[in-house]
Amino acid sequence: MAKGPEKNTKNKALHTKLLNRKKAKIQEEKKERALRLKALVAKMNEKKNNDGGVI
Repeated sequence: MAKGPEKNTKNKALHTKLLNRKKAKIQEEKKERALRLKALVAKMNEKKNNDGGVI
């Protein structure tokens, strides 16, 4: 029986690598955004407590 064409595993591996890099970048951005939001909320709560509850 004749074999089919060879599979292009090089491009597949490169594509997977790029997708994994993209997913990691998005996940890192989400973590950074959450940390900034957490810091902002803490800062606003501190300001609120120091002002006696008046914004």
